[in-house]
Amino acid sequence: MTVSLSRRRFVVGLGTAAAAAFPVDALESMPEPSPRAAFKLSVITDEISQDFGHALEVASKEFGCTHVELREMWNKNLMRADAKEVSEARRLLERYKLRVACIASPLFKVDWPGAPASKFSPPRDVFKADFTFEQQDELLEHALDLARTFQTERVRCFDFWRLEDPKSYRDAIDAKLKKAAAKAAKKNVILVVENEPSCNTATSAEAARLLAAVQSSSLMLNWDPGNAASRGETPFPDGYKLLPKNRIGHVHCKDVVRKPGGGTEWAPVGKGVIDFVGMFRALKKDGYRHAVSLETHWRNAAGNPEASTRISMAGLRDALSRAGAL
Repeated sequence: MTVSLSRRRFVVGLGTAAAAAFPVDALESMPEPSPRAAFKLSVITDEISQDFGHALEVASKEFGCTHVELREMWNKNLMRADAKEVSEARRLLERYKLRVACIASPLFKVDWPGAPASKFSPPRDVFKADFTFEQQDELLEHALDLARTFQTERVRCFDFWRLEDPKSYRDAIDAKLKKAAAKAAKKNVILVVENEPSCNTATSAEAARLLAAVQSSSLMLNWDPGNAASRGETPFPDGYKLLPKNRIGHVHCKDVVRKPGGGTEWAPVGKGVIDFVGMFRALKKDGYRHAVSLETHWRNAAGNPEASTRISMAGLRDALSRAGAL
């Protein structure tokens, strides 16, 4: 079932109750990461737990993160959080002295209207984000408002469920992203489009094409080498060489292994095919200084998100250390 958005319910509510309960500039007093760290260490909180407070405690006290990425909390997509929940989320961020690296919104993760049905379009709700194409402009505005509320300049987006032959629709999709970036620019926000296996930009090569087509400083790449590897690309060094380094705005970290019969499956960072140490060295050399954010996806034999994320974070920190970036 699709749940409708309401600007009065979401945006006006955030602008009054949430702001009054938690001043917008409160997060500005949080400490900055050590200048010795090349990147801002982050994790998507629901990869630890839907209990937002517990996830923040683990991220801060055990993982040593300075930032977190917000997607779901308390079994609800952030795009559907009410003013009370947003205020509580901000209070908890202040308590654990964590900043928000990115709003991991589901923006533009829908079918392109008029195109043949995508085989990647899910038959069910994914990450509690069953929004329609008609709701995307409203969702964009809401995500931009949330970026201000959580004092971050980055909002994640996609470029629609993957089409078998996108050529007839590619120009219109690019134009939609360009228009969205222009709206983001007016609010001093950067949209970071993720290369996602089930969307039209899945690999580093496709990301390079998109960034060349949409020349906007307010549209950057949420580079996910694990996603690129799942589509058969060697993300580093091959895919990385194709990317405009000054347009990488966010980095997701998860690993993959190749299955004997073909295809891939998720793995903890450091246990798959991706050369994370080489990748981090290159990012550091090329001037990237934003977040590296763990998006575990892999689950251990027990299927436990927190236990799996602990293992993957250990691999991530080891790779960062070996790269001289931690």
